[in-house]
Amino acid sequence: MRLLIALIFPWLTFFTIGRPIAGVICLILQITLVGWLPATIWAVYALSQYKTDKKIAEASQRGQF
Repeated sequence: MRLLIALIFPWLTFFTIGRPIAGVICLILQITLVGWLPATIWAVYALSQYKTDKKIAEASQRGQF
């Protein structure tokens, strides 16, 4: 679901992962049509980093690291 949001509304993705300042910057970038593609790429990248960080945190809590 978040991936779909990242493709359509990149700025909203940052708010769902707890990065509101980046969301505002992304919104400003997305307002320009030229900036929409970089905003989308940035949102998808940030979402993948968020998922990786969550997996690492879960693994460390279980004592795997």
